[in-house]
Amino acid sequence: MTEDLYPTRTGTGPSFINRADPVAYGSASHGPLSAGDLARFDANGFHAFEQLIEPGEVAAFRTELNRLASDAALKADERTIIEPNSREVRSIFEVHKVSEVFATLLSDPRVVGPARQILGSDVYIHQSRVNFKPGFAGNTFFWHSDFETWHAEDGMPRMRAVSVSIALTENLDSNGPLMIMPGSHRTFVSCPGETPADHYKASLRNQEIGTPDDDSLSTLAGKHGIQQFTGLAGSATLFDCNCTHGSNSNITPFPRSNVFVVFNSVENTLEAPFGAPSPRPPFIASRDFTPVR
Repeated sequence: MTEDLYPTRTGTGPSFINRADPVAYGSASHGPLSAGDLARFDANGFHAFEQLIEPGEVAAFRTELNRLASDAALKADERTIIEPNSREVRSIFEVHKVSEVFATLLSDPRVVGPARQILGSDVYIHQSRVNFKPGFAGNTFFWHSDFETWHAEDGMPRMRAVSVSIALTENLDSNGPLMIMPGSHRTFVSCPGETPADHYKASLRNQEIGTPDDDSLSTLAGKHGIQQFTGLAGSATLFDCNCTHGSNSNITPFPRSNVFVVFNSVENTLEAPFGAPSPRPPFIASRDFTPVR
């Protein structure tokens, strides 16, 4: 097993650990991002696309989103996560396997190309999902680092993964858009507590274990600030696996939905969990490391 450079959930208090891994592995000659784009990604941990997919495409993806949400059999599937209070669909995981429409999108060079460039290798899909944040009923995604969970519960050894969040509805400053602390990807927050068995069953609805404590978040926010990502449907955000990020609840009438995919380097495949008694199911953390073609 790889040496654990990022211990977390050890039963001790929170702590900060400096990142030991590179951020951008590739160069401007390896993909669509310019040298300036890569430098900003290295510094801030993210890159925003004003328009990654065209308006006509967005309409087709939104139609597919609505079809998935109204599929009774899929709603009863374990891959579908329901909001605990409203009973609305919160997320549908492994969307590239339940929908050919989204499978095509997530293997599109516009989506995969920047991930390959950042990670400097072929990539596979660690996780995919559609997130629904319906009007009046979309709950909070509290501040967290995805890598902390993927390391502790899935066995991802190093910080060599990126996420792409593609807006399928307009992201307003009022309907719970993504927020990131720029530069926070340079600091790993070791979280308090220990991981209970089958933690994913509760955490996908409302995560508590694996979230930074208030003092750590205050320190990070004081140092880095908070950037909010708004944009039209079809815009997208590519961000590092260790960015501290979250989103507010949506109490507006305007839904905020997105398709979300995690690309992990084929040179960073999963091992045994570093901070949990057993790995999460493959629909959340794939152990099929076949590169995206």
